[in-house]
Amino acid sequence: MARLDTPAARILLGLAVPVLILLWWQVQSAQGGARALAFVPLQDVGTTLVAQLAGGFLLNDALATLSRAVTGLLLGGVAGTTLGVAMAMSRPLDRVVGPLYHAVRQVPLLGWLPLIGLWVGNGDEAKLLIVSLAAFYPTVLNSYEGVRTVERRYVEVADLFGFSAAQQFAHVLLPAALPLILTGVTQALAFAWIATIGTEMLFGAHAGLGATMGVAQAQQRMDIILVVILAAATLGFTLNHLFARLRRHLLRWQPAIN
Repeated sequence: MARLDTPAARILLGLAVPVLILLWWQVQSAQGGARALAFVPLQDVGTTLVAQLAGGFLLNDALATLSRAVTGLLLGGVAGTTLGVAMAMSRPLDRVVGPLYHAVRQVPLLGWLPLIGLWVGNGDEAKLLIVSLAAFYPTVLNSYEGVRTVERRYVEVADLFGFSAAQQFAHVLLPAALPLILTGVTQALAFAWIATIGTEMLFGAHAGLGATMGVAQAQQRMDIILVVILAAATLGFTLNHLFARLRRHLLRWQPAIN
């Protein structure tokens, strides 16, 4: 019996469902009528993909979306991690800021769109603010929980060695909280990527995958929509894969889980 844990077997298993979906899609596109519009033939999608790549349109859109997502992730992630750690280490700050944070994060991002539109308009500042908020919420929560759940005995050992507050944070609290902090960043990366494409669709942009998808929807260009979805999925998967490798490297001292 063939082994299913080899690299080749894992790749084949991972490709099985996408291949079946593509076959089903092609069958639907051959039915004609309205289905031909909803299920555009795969050869037309391939032709559009080549044209978008050759003209540089897809690359330009991908770079614009990637730039917004990474910038928002950095701004929201750094702010969220800083606030989460500060709240966990300062009980007065937690009591003052914590209730407001937990109340505000219950409001969906879409609920803030009218206010953000009034405050900063519909330009890049509004998109960046929404993406930053998408990255801010999970990093605050996970950073807070990461520091708060550090075992007390680690801190007691640091006290025995006479560590200062800065040394305790750098050598005890931060390493122990790092797994949850990085989990928050992983979630923030996914939320920031989704928020970037969503805001480009809602607010429009000179360039971006979401903006192109919105225009293609208005023009009923299903081939372009599928090309953009493919590009967004590929970029999103690549970003998550790269960060997962970085996370494993930073947490290489942890025992591996099979």
